[in-house]
Amino acid sequence: MSIIKTEKLRKVYKDVVALEGLDLAIEEGELFSLLGVNGAGKTTTLKMLTGLTKPTGGDAILCGHSILTESDRLRGLVDISMQETAVARKLTVEENIAFYAELCGQTKKEQAETVASLSKTFGFEKVLNKQAQKLSGGWQRKLSIALALVSNPKILFLDEPTLGLDVLARRELWNTISSLKGKMTIILTTHYMEEAEALSDRIGVLKDGRLLFVGKKEELFALTDKNSVEEAFIELVSGKGGQPA
Repeated sequence: MSIIKTEKLRKVYKDVVALEGLDLAIEEGELFSLLGVNGAGKTTTLKMLTGLTKPTGGDAILCGHSILTESDRLRGLVDISMQETAVARKLTVEENIAFYAELCGQTKKEQAETVASLSKTFGFEKVLNKQAQKLSGGWQRKLSIALALVSNPKILFLDEPTLGLDVLARRELWNTISSLKGKMTIILTTHYMEEAEALSDRIGVLKDGRLLFVGKKEELFALTDKNSVEEAFIELVSGKGGQPA
C-alpha cells in the first residue's frame, strides 16, 4: 500500500524549475532514500510533502490526504528533521523533549513516557540533563531527530541527517535510523552514497528536478553495470547509464 503518492508534482521558483512532474509511490514502512547533487530537487520535494512550501503544480497524497486540500489533516501524521539542527540550545535534552511533547498536546505523564522512550532509543540517559548547546554535533543531530519523533508520526522525513558529522557519529546515527525501520515510513535525503546503500529499501535519483531512477539498489547496479551506489549514481547522473524513470 502506498502511503505517499505524488502526481505530476512541480515547483518553480521565479524562472527556475526546481522539480518537474514528479510521479513517485512510497510504500508503508519503507525506508526510501532520495539522492541527487545540490540543486537536484531533494529538499524542495521534502518541503512540499511536509507543507513547508506549496507546489506550483500537481499534488501528493500522504496517508490518504492531499497536501493541497487536506494539509491540516496531516498534522501529527508527518514530521521532519531538516539539515539545520533544530533544538532549543539553552534547554537540556530532557527539557527539549518535554517541551515539544507539551506542544503536541501531551499530558505530564505522557511527556515523561516520551522522554523515557526516546532516551532509550537514542541513548540519551547520560546526557539528559545537559544543555543542548553543550552537546557534540552528533548528539545535537540525534536530539533534533528525536524531536521529530515526539508526535509518533507515520511518516518521518530526514533531510541530510548526518551532514557534517564525523565518521563515528555518522555510524552511530545510522544504527539509530536502522532501528526505526519498519516502525514508520522514512524518507531520507543524503549526499553519502554509502549511507543510502546501507539503510535503504529503495532508492530514487533526482537530477535537475527530474526523477532518473527509482528501485532497489540491485536494480540500480544492473542498470548501470556498477556494484556500488556511489559508482552507479555517478554513472547515472553523468548520463552514461540507464534511462529516466
